[in-house]
Amino acid sequence: MMTTGMLKEDALKGKVIIVTGGGTGLGRSMGKYFLELGAHLVVTSRKMEVLENAAKELEEETGGKVLPLACDVRKYNQVENVIEKTVERFGRVDAVLNNAAGNFISPTERLSHKAFDVIVDIVLKGTYNMTLATGKHWIEQKQKGTFLSIVTTYAWTGSGYVVPSACGKAGVLALTRSLAVEWAKYGIRLNAIAPGPFPTEGAWSRLLPPDVEKLFDPANKIPVGRFGEHQELANLAAYLVSDFSAYVNGEVVTIDGGEWLQGAGEFNAFDKIPSEMWDAMEKTRKR
Repeated sequence: MMTTGMLKEDALKGKVIIVTGGGTGLGRSMGKYFLELGAHLVVTSRKMEVLENAAKELEEETGGKVLPLACDVRKYNQVENVIEKTVERFGRVDAVLNNAAGNFISPTERLSHKAFDVIVDIVLKGTYNMTLATGKHWIEQKQKGTFLSIVTTYAWTGSGYVVPSACGKAGVLALTRSLAVEWAKYGIRLNAIAPGPFPTEGAWSRLLPPDVEKLFDPANKIPVGRFGEHQELANLAAYLVSDFSAYVNGEVVTIDGGEWLQGAGEFNAFDKIPSEMWDAMEKTRKR
């Protein structure tokens, strides 16, 4: 298991990267690695105090430059303001990591329509707001750029109990693949990552209470037998926003230790069958 950076130290030197939801969790982890590789970072979320604390800590940890900007990605004018302030500070935008999200684990009939709206608006509307505003800016400036969005493996299979998130993430997936073709002529690439479980402080416990969390023992649910390390996700994200991935466009990379394939295969649960039972089944088959 690799928990160190994989790219050379100057792989993102001078690049300006906006990370939505960049003050905490996985957004912060990916942003930190971008800084270590020489990028300038813009972190956004709705809570300015959280952003300012994160920016200060990230600058101290990496020596890089971080601009915190409060933004509700559901509001297009606030997204435009982020782009404007980023250009004022750093002169350009080179990449956007669409990471802001929300989720409820709940039977769908227990959700209000407002709860449904909250998740779909953050995940899908927030992503297309940021993508549309930045894409228009790049096309107007005749500048190349890269989008990277965080989706989920259930974006293409669907999943019960997270229906608003599944709807939103499926839309982000369609947006990524559609614009990857349409905007390639402008030098704009779009890709996505579908992560498996990468536990973060706070978010994990909010989604999974302790009595439920034990049901998600990675030894039972994930073929490689463990959760993901933040650096592993950061390594992949850094590659996909870097020039090393210039020929990767419209792709969704799954990083989940084989989790979704484990659940997708009809007979995968047969790994619980003991050797003695296999022996008996083999004798029956030979007869």
